[in-house]
Amino acid sequence: MNRRHFSRNMLMLGLGAVPVSASKTAAEGGEYYEEPSRKLPVRQFDVLVAGAGTAGVVAALAAARQGARTILIEAKGYTGGTVVEGGTALHSFFNLNAGIPDVKMRQVVKGIPSEIVDRLAAIGGTTGHAPMTMNPGYDPVCTVVDTELYKLVTMEMLERAGVSVCVNTLLTGAIRDGSRIRGAIAESRSGREAFFAKSFVDCTAYGDLAAFAGADYSEPNDYAVANSFGIGNLDIDKYCDFFRSHGALSQLAVGLRSGKDGRVVRVHSDEYADRKALPKGFLEGAREIGMAFATTTCHDNYLMFLKVDFRLKEKPTNRDAVAKAELELRRRQWQAVQLLREFVPGCEKAFVARTSPSLNIRRGRLIRCDYDITLDDVLTARHFDDDVFVYGFHDSAPRLRVKNGGTYGIPYRALTPVGIDNLLVAGMMITSNHDAHMSTRNTVSCMGQGQAAGTAAALCAARGRGTRQLPYKELRQALEKGGVHFER
Repeated sequence: MNRRHFSRNMLMLGLGAVPVSASKTAAEGGEYYEEPSRKLPVRQFDVLVAGAGTAGVVAALAAARQGARTILIEAKGYTGGTVVEGGTALHSFFNLNAGIPDVKMRQVVKGIPSEIVDRLAAIGGTTGHAPMTMNPGYDPVCTVVDTELYKLVTMEMLERAGVSVCVNTLLTGAIRDGSRIRGAIAESRSGREAFFAKSFVDCTAYGDLAAFAGADYSEPNDYAVANSFGIGNLDIDKYCDFFRSHGALSQLAVGLRSGKDGRVVRVHSDEYADRKALPKGFLEGAREIGMAFATTTCHDNYLMFLKVDFRLKEKPTNRDAVAKAELELRRRQWQAVQLLREFVPGCEKAFVARTSPSLNIRRGRLIRCDYDITLDDVLTARHFDDDVFVYGFHDSAPRLRVKNGGTYGIPYRALTPVGIDNLLVAGMMITSNHDAHMSTRNTVSCMGQGQAAGTAAALCAARGRGTRQLPYKELRQALEKGGVHFER
């Protein structure tokens, strides 16, 4: 089949241009239904961003600010993704300098991610960069955000930037023409539509757009899934005192809480703490349900996040396995609250106040890109000739951290999927090595990736270029103008 015929047939598959009568046809292993073709309404844009989560919001803002006609497609009814559903805090805008002589703490991620925090601070929606007074080797600060105000602030920013935001809209397919994507197909209560664009950015966390477009991927399934939930009617100071009194407190941060400074905003008891003195029933019960003790808050009498984990034998793209996991995680949430009520003073009347609408992942599909960031790249503070931002946090700190309290670079080619000319990916979909991914998957890294990908997509669209034809100098200048920090 020649290219012309291939392209035409792919478009027919996407747009339903050829009428086919509905039929029920036998297939090996069962039956399938052959859906009739139909013509779909088409909308035209410069840049399409799939997924309005941690990376997607920033990608869409960056693209629109470059002057691109930008559309953002999101399955849920709000923005934020892992930031508002699965995190405990934003990790991290800063380098990890604790215990390293002559290395100062400095903010290394700036630009749009930092602007979001500033806008939240203006309306009381964050603790600010609250200092860690215990175990700053993990992160010298704790940046907690109000989950609901984060949704409001980012949606208003998108509106001001002129982004066409399609929430409650499910991405269902891609239209590919040779090595390029022509469009994406999505469905909502308004119907099924085709969205054509010049450049595309996949920020879905699961790599849905890339997979629909035929990108090469794997599914490592190397993390537990979770459902992080908020808990109301409890006292975080007493929660903190519980672990302190048993000699099991490992992390503590103080900052703004309910408008007052110097108050507890993060508490954690992890594997570095001596937990032997904790009540046996509490510790054993928590282990059975994968309950983490890390929690954060911006408000009195409310914990923003508490996590319960569950190891899936199947991949998190397996619908039926995930359905069972959703139920199991909600059972574990209830059990977690019972443990708090029974053992922790100040939690006697605690209740589940917020849950994520679906389970949270740390990795779904791993998209094969032109460069795969290694653990050595991260730990040796390697920078590249095509850095698009710098990063310094590692979620396994202080066991693993960037050399000399420095930063490493995220290269542009780590965001370009192999074999597709006009697609970029951003977020937890890059980096195959698990320990390296324990750095690159974190929220502030995903936000930085989003600004880089959105900026690049807009520049490519404006110049009619593929992602690999974009001169790095042009991208670097645009990123610097957008406030992105670079260093060596």
